[in-house]
Amino acid sequence: MLPLTGKTIIFDNFPDPSDTWEITETIGKGTYGKVFKVLNKKNGQKAAVKILDPIHDMDEEIEAEYNILKTLSDHPNVVRFYGMYFKKDKTNGDKLWLVLELCNGGSVADLVKGLLKKGKRMSEPIIAYILHEALLGLQHLHNNKTIHRDVKGNNILLTTEGGVKLVDFGVSAQLTSTRYRRNTSVGTPFWMAPEVIACEQQLDTTYDARCDTWSLGITAIELGDGDPPLADLHPMRALFKIPRNPPPKLRQPEIWSAEFNDFISKCLTKDYEKRPTVSDLLQHKFITQIEGKDVMLQKQLMEFIDIHQGMGGTEKARHERLHTKKSNFSRSLMSSLKDVDDLATLDVLDENTVSEQLEKCYSRDQIYIYVGDILIALNPFQSLGLYSTEHSRLYIGAKRTANPPHIFAMADLGYQSMVAYNSDQCIVISGESGAGKTESAHLLVQQLTVLGKANNRTLQEKILQVNNLVEAFGNASTVINDNSSRFGKYLEMKFTSSGAVVGAQISEYLLEKSRVIHQIMLFVFKIVKYFDPSFPIFFRYLQNDHLRTVQDMMNNSFYKSQYELIEQCFKVIGFTMEVMCAPKRGGGQREREKENRKQTLHCSTQGSISQP
Repeated sequence: MLPLTGKTIIFDNFPDPSDTWEITETIGKGTYGKVFKVLNKKNGQKAAVKILDPIHDMDEEIEAEYNILKTLSDHPNVVRFYGMYFKKDKTNGDKLWLVLELCNGGSVADLVKGLLKKGKRMSEPIIAYILHEALLGLQHLHNNKTIHRDVKGNNILLTTEGGVKLVDFGVSAQLTSTRYRRNTSVGTPFWMAPEVIACEQQLDTTYDARCDTWSLGITAIELGDGDPPLADLHPMRALFKIPRNPPPKLRQPEIWSAEFNDFISKCLTKDYEKRPTVSDLLQHKFITQIEGKDVMLQKQLMEFIDIHQGMGGTEKARHERLHTKKSNFSRSLMSSLKDVDDLATLDVLDENTVSEQLEKCYSRDQIYIYVGDILIALNPFQSLGLYSTEHSRLYIGAKRTANPPHIFAMADLGYQSMVAYNSDQCIVISGESGAGKTESAHLLVQQLTVLGKANNRTLQEKILQVNNLVEAFGNASTVINDNSSRFGKYLEMKFTSSGAVVGAQISEYLLEKSRVIHQIMLFVFKIVKYFDPSFPIFFRYLQNDHLRTVQDMMNNSFYKSQYELIEQCFKVIGFTMEVMCAPKRGGGQREREKENRKQTLHCSTQGSISQP
């Protein structure tokens, strides 16, 4: 087991590298600094050196990597550690040197990209061999209570002899006897496990060494496809999608064996409590297929490396590591952030940044902005002319990046997903009172009826009107909002398999019962052609003095027009006069009257519309 890390290591205690090592060639750029090929002046040994600069920002990462390399690099699948050196340089700044085993074969990520560029792909036995060796390296770490936390193709290096080595332990974590789980969100976004990402939002969320299993499953996809899933997205947007999306798969699973697909499926089990350990995976059929073939596969891997190096290599894809250390970001950096349409594309995403971006948007009348798959809407309390027929057409079938953020784009995304995947979709609208939830719901329905190509105008009008009707029965005035929806509602729109809208059903739930202050006699009234000033006196909750007097309501032209709109709603939706109006008493109609009252109450809480 690793010794517990104590105080930050003292760099001055390490020797100067100039006496032993000489830089001969630049290899590349790592996460925290450049990597060079070096030659030992005393015995001619070749090695690689990672030069870290500046060191004062990375004490924790350096200490973690140093302790792991010093203690655990004696394994054939972990890069060998030759020592740490400290070079003082008053002109260019002090440098820290980590001297490591030279892996001339490059990374497996570069190798697979080079092969794909040449029109070739790795055979499954070669992939199984690489994953087997990586699993052995991870098993060594896990047995010593250490999580790698950044397993990916760029951190699995190859030697020219066909060896496979794990490298880059800057964000690795040690699990002590009293702390078998971690709660820090760290790693490279595309390879990060859902439970690791969740630690950023949920402080009580933890994870264990099985996060490396997930990352290895993503690496397996990388070896097959050349890139990890979601690689075409901004890393911050990928972080939103990984916990919410189904487990990723190979791009063309049908061209790979059932065993390879099953191995990936096992690695990418979203519930990490049910996810296998690396020891379990070493017994998987896909991995055990290489038994007795090690020498042959090593030789094939060396041939692939020779082919790749003969091509001169490929351009390396850079995927930056993420570490949730909020103190790293200053206010001056936030003030210089660019204007974006998607907050998830920002490198810094915290409360201050979000507030600042929303303020900028609102000041220029941009009331919509994305956060990944979420749309934030800012109520402008005025008409901005954003919902015309031209706007509606603009967002139909368009790429999200082709137009500014808009609620019509969310409607189109839901609709296109429903048609493409033949699967139900759900859009949740949430916000404070007066935020614009009711209007947003109406706009979504409006665009969905357009997308669904309602084949007659009557059906379209019915679907749009039913929302207004339910609002009329469930809204009330509050201190904040004169027309506040005092209930939640659930609207279902019905479509054919081809995407044609055929009906809608709206129901209300979580009705705010505190609005009913007295139990009163039921009065069923006739809807008349004019605004009847007498009817409100029967309903006590309309007479609350602290809200508004009945006389104010009767004299207000707005409320009169609203009353007329609701009357029109009844007609458009198709309520019969028998439901809208109570029959006269007497004449043996008591049973019919009872049924009509029942219908009236039912219609006031639930409406259903379908194609005639």
